[in-house]
Amino acid sequence: MAAVLRSPPAKAYVPPPITGEYAEPTAKQRELLAIAADLGRNRFAARAAQIDRDAVFPFENYADMRDAGLLRICVPEQYGGWGADFATYVMVAAEIGRHCGATALTYNMHVCSTIWSGFIADDLDMSAQDRADHENNRAIHYERIVRAGKIYSQPFSEGGAAAAGKAPWGTLAAKVDGGYLINGRKIFASLSGAADYYGVLCTLDKPGATQRDSLYLAVDRNLPGVTVSGEWDPLGMRGTVSRNLLFKDVFVPDAERLMPEGIYAQAAVRWPHMFATLSPTYMGIAQAAYDFTVQYLRGEVPGMPPVKRRMYPTKQVTVAEMKIKLEQTRAIFLQNARAARVDPPKEVRLGLYAAHYTIMENANELCRLAVRTCGGQSMLKSLPLERLYRDSRCGSLMLPWTAELCIDKLGRECLYEPGERDEEPAA
Repeated sequence: MAAVLRSPPAKAYVPPPITGEYAEPTAKQRELLAIAADLGRNRFAARAAQIDRDAVFPFENYADMRDAGLLRICVPEQYGGWGADFATYVMVAAEIGRHCGATALTYNMHVCSTIWSGFIADDLDMSAQDRADHENNRAIHYERIVRAGKIYSQPFSEGGAAAAGKAPWGTLAAKVDGGYLINGRKIFASLSGAADYYGVLCTLDKPGATQRDSLYLAVDRNLPGVTVSGEWDPLGMRGTVSRNLLFKDVFVPDAERLMPEGIYAQAAVRWPHMFATLSPTYMGIAQAAYDFTVQYLRGEVPGMPPVKRRMYPTKQVTVAEMKIKLEQTRAIFLQNARAARVDPPKEVRLGLYAAHYTIMENANELCRLAVRTCGGQSMLKSLPLERLYRDSRCGSLMLPWTAELCIDKLGRECLYEPGERDEEPAA
């Protein structure tokens, strides 16, 4: 009897690691990525639609991250944290972003308070007294995060040029006995009403103050004079709940300095990767758009009929285009993550601008291609694609480096060396 040839058993699509499979992660990276992937797949993804629909902060997700130790990911080990470096953090943030963009984006605001006061501050020049004061102060903040699970945020925007690095902060801190009096306003303040402490960037209130007179202070949400105002009903990233924060004669003790006076301005120049921690969220969204498209065309989306659409050449071509763009995005994402350091050379700095721009723009382009090839189903709020598309469009708008500002910085620094300017035309 002739043997009967049988097709091998069908296998479902298995989404790849957010880092791809080109390099072996460290043991710490594997452990943290596994925690983030487990929470993302089994908890965050199921909650994402409701968070988006109601424009509410993802409190349950933060409780899960607190229990799993992710809130202390970049707290130095000697203070009870994981001591993760820049590359490790952005990989974990991207993994979270593929399951819930708003959770990943707000997580960035929290973690940056520990990155800036942690390994970035360690790389900067300080006096011995400033270094000692900073060590004492950050121990207080890390204790809150590690032992009490407190959440920090990072209100940046003010509606002017300060958030783009073009002017001093309009929010002012007047030095008084034992601390500072804060007056000012922040807009698009993610985690407003949800964070326990607002990491406020402001300017020391003195005559002739410049960007060098910067302050980075932790403001307790419960202090008198702190007010949250405004409605929140945006296009995307709705779970960030980025309302307005008002500060009216808010007294903040000296110990609430997250950096010594003036050190933030040094960090902004010498550690530019500190401003590229938003883009990992969009790396995750890019991966999620591709994953959904493959599962949809293979008839493997949970809860939907197992109807395959992969046999149509036009859809195969679109998926090929998506895969190419996704791998381009991942490559520049990982290259940029591993290049982060103090005082990077010019080519690394230019690569940083290019990476940040590419990740933000390609995320939306991948979502656009996904919507086109998945067709009418992509419009349904019962599926994640329309949310991914809306969330992805927000990336290029976010300060301090919007897409336009990245292009501006990249073009100028490609053509000018530091201190160069064009000669005045002859009379």
